[in-house]
Amino acid sequence: MARRIVDLSVPLKVGIASDPPPLLPKITYRDHAYGAAEFAPMAGLKPEDMLEGAGPASEECVITTHVGTHMDAPWHYHPTMNGGEPAITIDKVPLEWCMGPGVKLDFRHLPDGHVVTAAEVEAELASIGHELQPGDIVLVNTAAGARYGHDDYLTRGIGMGREATLYLAGKGMKVCGIDAWGWDAPLAYQKAAIAATGDKSLFWEGHKAGAEAAYCHMEKLHNLDALPANGYTVAAFPVKVEGASAGWTRCVAIFDE
Repeated sequence: MARRIVDLSVPLKVGIASDPPPLLPKITYRDHAYGAAEFAPMAGLKPEDMLEGAGPASEECVITTHVGTHMDAPWHYHPTMNGGEPAITIDKVPLEWCMGPGVKLDFRHLPDGHVVTAAEVEAELASIGHELQPGDIVLVNTAAGARYGHDDYLTRGIGMGREATLYLAGKGMKVCGIDAWGWDAPLAYQKAAIAATGDKSLFWEGHKAGAEAAYCHMEKLHNLDALPANGYTVAAFPVKVEGASAGWTRCVAIFDE
């Protein structure tokens, strides 16, 4: 059987609008000449003793675990999960959660800053003829996906509210993801909603749902517009950073054709 793999991850890249300025990644690229000077002495050699004077290339990164496509663990949301249990870190996330049938919810038509409700999730599932099953990996396609790296990326897309998140978790979802900067609405819209209502619980309401029901979500996914509503497997294994709130993730959709 032929297999087709669609990459759902963004490259980790500097010099683009991918995060708020304090969180932007920094990458220093070390070329082969640098590698020769660095590594040759380890073997008692001179740089010119290496093949054509070229050593190993490498990169030095200064990054958080939340840059690029990554998976947030329950520990990121709150110290506890499931109403009081100690929240698990990314190295404790069960691998069984990280691979399963993919289901895409297409919310690109909704205006930026909209907070999706449980009823809207249910309506979208009905429109694609899918009944959620435990272990499904839900991918949320928003208007932000096409704007990654552009100056307006951080203000584009919708948010998955507390109600919608708990609805998905209640159906057995353990891993989900979105192509926007965050699972919640863009920060500017959260701030405006709090100012208008005085309701401070609206800040990170989707994230904070993890205190009530344990789940993981991915952020900064890519290529969701290339996916059908279902009919593929999603594999999304996060890097195992001990005790961490998140791990960089190469998320892919696998089609058996």
